[in-house]
Amino acid sequence: MPLIPSFRRRGLTAVLLASLAGVGLLPAAAQAQTYPNKPIRLVVPFTPGGVTDTSGRLIAEALSKRLGQNVVVDNKPGASGNIGTQQVATAEPDGYTLLLAFDGTMVINPNVFEKVPFNTLQDFASIGKIGDAVLVLVSNPGFAPKTLREVIALSKTQAGGLSYGTSGTGGTPHIAGELLRQRTGANLVHVPYKGGGQAMIDVMGGNIPLVYTAIAGAVQHVKSGKLHAIAVSSTQRASSMPDVPTFIESGVADFEASSWVGLLAPARTPKPVLDKLNTELNAVLADPAIRARLNELGISPTPGTPEQFTELMRRDLARFGPVVKAANIKVQ
Repeated sequence: MPLIPSFRRRGLTAVLLASLAGVGLLPAAAQAQTYPNKPIRLVVPFTPGGVTDTSGRLIAEALSKRLGQNVVVDNKPGASGNIGTQQVATAEPDGYTLLLAFDGTMVINPNVFEKVPFNTLQDFASIGKIGDAVLVLVSNPGFAPKTLREVIALSKTQAGGLSYGTSGTGGTPHIAGELLRQRTGANLVHVPYKGGGQAMIDVMGGNIPLVYTAIAGAVQHVKSGKLHAIAVSSTQRASSMPDVPTFIESGVADFEASSWVGLLAPARTPKPVLDKLNTELNAVLADPAIRARLNELGISPTPGTPEQFTELMRRDLARFGPVVKAANIKVQ
């Protein structure tokens, strides 16, 4: 029997490996060596154009270059992110369907919805966290209190409470506002909007005194003087608002309520594939140009391990549960 030249053997081996991977018969370690050999779908469970979607597209483009395959963003909005998230939970666990995970969907929705069509800790495998989207409490420049202590003190003199707007019931800013109320005894009243844009318009117009929102939507208005920033809810001052104190500096010990975004895959995705994606994601987050762009969006990059991301979700599920229950926040 004639011998097959070595270069042909290598070529036949590559074809065989690809074929076996396609039908799921290749061992996990070998799959990781050939992964990815086709485009990857990144499900963003929100409409195009928001900060979450924009950050997802930025990461998808950078990962495409590193992986040598297109990472295609697929927007699947609905039910506060639950619809698109469920699609990933039930997708084939092969590394070709990923989820742009948002804390509002993954750790708040399970606490505020009566039922969600996924289990955060059982239906997903962590790839890694992208970063923290810092929240900020802003006011109309004509609003008398300028510090958090002054806001809290004034609220306690108001019989009907002091109103603060957010992008909607059950969102991260709403939970952060309730956490502030519970921690300080401030007499704050939540005013939900159907989106952050209208809330910003109303606070700038003087129709509402305060708005709790992501930095990305407020920073330009603070810099132009149309809004006054009272405090940011990260543990350290935000790079885009270095002159604005944190809630901790303002007297609320251990107060942190930043939003976050990261990447997840369906549960049972092979660990070598997850590790490869984590390595490439962290390399993307180390790129100065990507870091600068994320900071412009109000997101502080936070590379780390899959295990750290899983532990964060576990912690936040438990942390926000009592806040939601005490405030009786429910979304139908």
